[in-house]
Amino acid sequence: MGEARGGDGVSYRKKSWQEKLADKKGLPKILKLKKGFPCYNAMHKMGAEVGDKVVLVNPSEVVEAMKKVPKGRLITIVEICRKIARRHRVKACCSLTTGIFIMIAANAAEEAAKEGRDLNVPYWRTLKSGGFLNEKYPGGAEAHRKLLEKEGFKIIWKGRKLVVKDYEKYLVDV
Repeated sequence: MGEARGGDGVSYRKKSWQEKLADKKGLPKILKLKKGFPCYNAMHKMGAEVGDKVVLVNPSEVVEAMKKVPKGRLITIVEICRKIARRHRVKACCSLTTGIFIMIAANAAEEAAKEGRDLNVPYWRTLKSGGFLNEKYPGGAEAHRKLLEKEGFKIIWKGRKLVVKDYEKYLVDV
């Protein structure tokens, strides 16, 4: 990793994607849902109401779900959140932090591959809500598309975004 300088002129080492993927202190954390939460709307869509218990995930929980998706199958952020919420016996999980950890896992997997290591995270099988491809994956949505097509999935345009055709048929229950 390269050196960087802060505003005070002090140099520091930028964290690698793999370091960013390390478990976070204090997570998972069970909270009571409040209206002002950044992912309030997403948790509300999952059925959580103000005052219900919800969970902020740890990266390892997200990666564990991603690793369980076999070739020919898919998962979305929604299914990952539902699984984690069930595990913690709460109404919902924060899709904002889950989405961030999904993106970090993808970049960490590619970073490790460049170093000749395999993290065994088939991140390309994890889609956004609605079956959409993730433009925040390494190489963007076009690279995501190529990895999915290599496994036999048909990718189509829905508006201005790429989506896996009939993605629901391929969802796995992790």
